[in-house]
Amino acid sequence: MKYDIMVIGSGPGGYVAAIRAAQLGRKVALVEKDMPGGVCLNWGCIPTKALLKSAQVYHYCKAAANYGIDVEGEVKPDMERIVARSRGVAETMSKGVDFLLRKNGVEFIKGYGRLAGSGKVDVDGVLYEADAIILATGARPRVVDFMPVDGEYVITSREALTLTKLPEDMIIVGSGAIGSEFASLYASLGVKVTIVEYMPQLMPLEDEEVSKTMERCFRKMRVDVRTSTTVKKVAVENGRCFVDIEGKKGAETLSAAVVLSSVGIKSNIENLGLEEAGVKIERDKIVVDEFYRTSVAGVYAIGDIIATPALAHVASAEAICCVEAICGLSPKPIDYTTIPSCVFTSPEVASVGFTEQAMRASGEAYKVGRYPFTASGKAAASGDRDGFAKLIFDNNDRLVGAHLVGANVTEMIGEPALAKMLGATAHEIAKTIHSHPTMNEGIMEAAESALGASIHTV
Repeated sequence: MKYDIMVIGSGPGGYVAAIRAAQLGRKVALVEKDMPGGVCLNWGCIPTKALLKSAQVYHYCKAAANYGIDVEGEVKPDMERIVARSRGVAETMSKGVDFLLRKNGVEFIKGYGRLAGSGKVDVDGVLYEADAIILATGARPRVVDFMPVDGEYVITSREALTLTKLPEDMIIVGSGAIGSEFASLYASLGVKVTIVEYMPQLMPLEDEEVSKTMERCFRKMRVDVRTSTTVKKVAVENGRCFVDIEGKKGAETLSAAVVLSSVGIKSNIENLGLEEAGVKIERDKIVVDEFYRTSVAGVYAIGDIIATPALAHVASAEAICCVEAICGLSPKPIDYTTIPSCVFTSPEVASVGFTEQAMRASGEAYKVGRYPFTASGKAAASGDRDGFAKLIFDNNDRLVGAHLVGANVTEMIGEPALAKMLGATAHEIAKTIHSHPTMNEGIMEAAESALGASIHTV
């Protein structure tokens, strides 16, 4: 069978690439060894958010008296039903992807796909041909030698999604988006959580102010946060996990029922025939150009297997750019400084562009505008006043970074992302009328704050 484009992997990169190619009139096949939707829909973004929603509902039930509501009887989480709901949501979304593929005429080939020579793909022993092959095989949780995963006591994010019984205590190693979200989830449900982070700050990729605020918020949830701390060894004895660490207080051993390894991801590039095909790889990532062409003609790569931010929406954007380039539409290359990032903790975190520490390191002049949500009428009415909106502008008053902490800020980051892409100024954002009362007014207020701030220089 011969196709115009074959895509290997059906996550947010793969299925979007396949559908866009079909929309542009190409004959397309999508190869997937598992369920449509990849890790994001089945074992990542979507089921995690479903679990977090259950935790939020549980929190509101416990805090009902603060809103003038009496709840009779004991309120407690039922993990079997919480997990069942999460799996149901994931299944619904996977079926939705399957529907979209069929609607757009994409042929779905179930099996393990790999390169098998020029313009050829092997799927479980059956050979197919394609003018263009797009690799979108995603990533999996990274496993390290000092923390061997057994799936019961030492687990990854995949097992953390399906725990049907709440452990008494949990140690989470790594405080990136995945580790922080699970810390928020399990702490909200009553588990005693300890976060161990190697870097000096929680959520190492975020702005320093965001990290400090989130550390305070975690401590309010009675989460033990250990930054600048190295994990030396994890061992399981008599049904308990023992974690040897070395941090600010020296060496000590922590104990918990479960250890969640959240130390990053590893690209799924093994057994794809890359070496035989001559595809260039550097540091476990496939090397591509601005239109996702690899070193081999006709072979492309997108998503977590290349050296760009490992985010679902990034993979989708790369998919569209890649396919449109293949089809001769001359798309504009992606500006990765306009990519928003979200962490669905409580409170939420959202950001786009440069952090303040990055601006300081650059030596360029900049100014900052801040707005605390303690001053927000909507936040006060909602009972969620933690956090702030922080905007960073360059010497020409153009937005270069936005960092938000608070309730529902993941729904607010689109405005700063658009403003940055369009080169909007502090004056233009401040003069954009925002609805009242909303959390989103904080963006306008932060811009107004920046207009009265002095420029900081290094």
